[in-house]
Amino acid sequence: MHHPDHSCDIPISFGDCDPAQIVFYPNYFRWFDQCFHGFVQARFGGHQALREALGARGVGLVDAGAQFLAPATAGDVMRLDMRIGDWTPLTLRLDYVGHIGDRRILTGHEQRAVFMDRDGEPGAPHGGQLRAGKTDRLRALLTPDQG
Repeated sequence: MHHPDHSCDIPISFGDCDPAQIVFYPNYFRWFDQCFHGFVQARFGGHQALREALGARGVGLVDAGAQFLAPATAGDVMRLDMRIGDWTPLTLRLDYVGHIGDRRILTGHEQRAVFMDRDGEPGAPHGGQLRAGKTDRLRALLTPDQG
């Protein structure tokens, strides 16, 4: 991965591990989400501010995947790098690489969309149907230098 758009250090504790003392794989997806929200906080002041600026329910997950290359265990500190990948009119791809020291332990991705109420009214009660909104405004807000 070239220069990351955001990075975070994740200290791995005993509670993050399975009985074999390696990281329980769903935690990596939680850490992907944590890294994305750290990026949104740094770039835009948090998810709530981004929601309001977009008039959206949120920027949510529509797909995720990972390749687990090497184990991590309690006491390790994983450096998780996130890079903005491809933009489509309705989705944003985020690519992740996790390292412990110089050892690459995983790669992963998330595909996210701008969740809008189907009728387009941001104040509609929760529980209504959602649709994917266009990503052009999200792109302008999160990557103003790239437009």
